[in-house]
Order: sequence, then structure tokens, then C-alpha cells
Amino acid sequence: MEQKIKNLLQFYLLATELKDKIRSGWKIWSIDRERIESVAEHIYGTCILAISIDSQFELEIDLHKVIMMLVLHEVEEIKIGDLTPFDKQTQEKRRTLGKQAVEEVLNSLDKKVQYMELIEEFEEMKTKESLFAKMCDKLEADIQSKIYCEEGCMKIEKEENQLLLEDKRVQKLLNEGAKSISDLFIENDRPIFTEKVFENIADYVKNNELLKLKK
Repeated sequence: MEQKIKNLLQFYLLATELKDKIRSGWKIWSIDRERIESVAEHIYGTCILAISIDSQFELEIDLHKVIMMLVLHEVEEIKIGDLTPFDKQTQEKRRTLGKQAVEEVLNSLDKKVQYMELIEEFEEMKTKESLFAKMCDKLEADIQSKIYCEEGCMKIEKEENQLLLEDKRVQKLLNEGAKSISDLFIENDRPIFTEKVFENIADYVKNNELLKLKK
């Protein structure tokens, strides 16, 4: 019993380090905000988004499995950090580092193998739950980027963003009509939204003021 308690607390203490890890993407875009979203807050947002979408649309997914994927897949960031598309890491290298990190973080849990399989399913994006979870993960970031843009704390025209705007991928999106950082986020993620519901939500987020919905 005592060893089991020690093992679960070891995982808990590692995993909850994500409360203090700031999402790298916001810092890259020179956000001007006193308090910036943590990885743990992003995870919470993805879960709330998944619950909300499942409530409003009949997509016939195993919501419990989706939530488990969303909660667990970010634990790699405890060890390797929150890597972004602008980091000089190939997708293959990132997957390798991620697997090693996940195994290390989950090592003390009895259900380690089961949880690693869930994370691998999420990464492979071959099942409807993994696709749903991946779309929630991307859409939540898109929504948060729109909120930050509406707050005026993340502006594309800032001088500090000039190097990012010269990136080939960013240039392509700008040439296709993106006008804000949130536009860049949404349009970059659009190919992932293979479920029409997600594309419709992304379009609504892009074309409407979200902060007005809170009033």
C-alpha cells in the first residue's frame, strides 16, 4: 500500500509541474500580458471543449477515452518542454523524444503501458477518438489565440514578430489572406479539422468576437 501511494504521488508531482510551464507559442509571438496560459490550463481547456462539442453534436465518440488522451498526451512536455513548429526539431525527432519522456514520467504507474498506448493512439490519429482529441487540442489553441488578439495583447504588427513573419509557412498564410496571429493559428490548423463541425467552429471563432459571448 505505501509503495503504491509513493508511486502515484511521484507521478502526480511530476505531472502537475505543467501548472507552472507556460505555453511557448504565446511567448514566441511576443505576447504582452502579465499572466500567460500554462500547459495545464490548456489541457483543462481542451477537456472543456471536448465536453462542450460532445454535448452539442452527435459525433458518436467515446468521450472518456478522448478526455484521457487530452489529459495524458501533454505529459511529455514535463521533460522536453512545449515545442512549437518554429523549434528546430523534425517531427520524427520530436516523436522519439516524446516517447522517451512519456515513459519516464509514467514509469511509477501500474497502468503505464495502457496509458502509453493511449498516447500513441493519439499521436497516430487513426481512430475517431484520436482524431477528435487532436482537433480539440488544435482548436482550443486557436480559440485562445483569438481571445488574446481580442484583448489586444498579441499583435501581428509588433516589431519583435518580424522574423516570424518571414517564415515561409507564415508567408504562405499571409498571402492567402491571414491578417492576425489568430488567423495564422486557425488557417495553419484548418487541414486538421477533417470533421465539419470543427471547421464550422473554427470559422465562427475567426469571424466573430468571442469576448462578447461572456457578457
